[in-house]
Amino acid sequence: MLSTLLLVAVLSQSSPDATDLTPAFGNTLVSTYPDGRTARTWLLPDGRYEGQGRRGGRSSGRWSVRDGQVCFGQRRPIPVPRSFCTPIVRGGVGTRWTARAVTGETIQVRLVAGR
Repeated sequence: MLSTLLLVAVLSQSSPDATDLTPAFGNTLVSTYPDGRTARTWLLPDGRYEGQGRRGGRSSGRWSVRDGQVCFGQRRPIPVPRSFCTPIVRGGVGTRWTARAVTGETIQVRLVAGR
């Protein structure tokens, strides 16, 4: 579901690209919503992602980099015709930042070790 797309933003200051997402591969992006629930996202180096939303639903799709942002296109469980994009944030495991979810809510995101 779209709630898993709110996840990322794997860190930036100047012309971020796909290599800035490398620390996310093999690790987990955890997004915490204002209500305390969390969503998890796993980026794969081949441009796919998998996610588990804050309500427990699973989703998957493709990610790409456009204009310094990582963009998610959901394919399962329901294809979503529009992508959700969020700024790339540079950093490794332990990095934390504030982002905006696809729902418009302000969320806290952190990159944690492992899947």
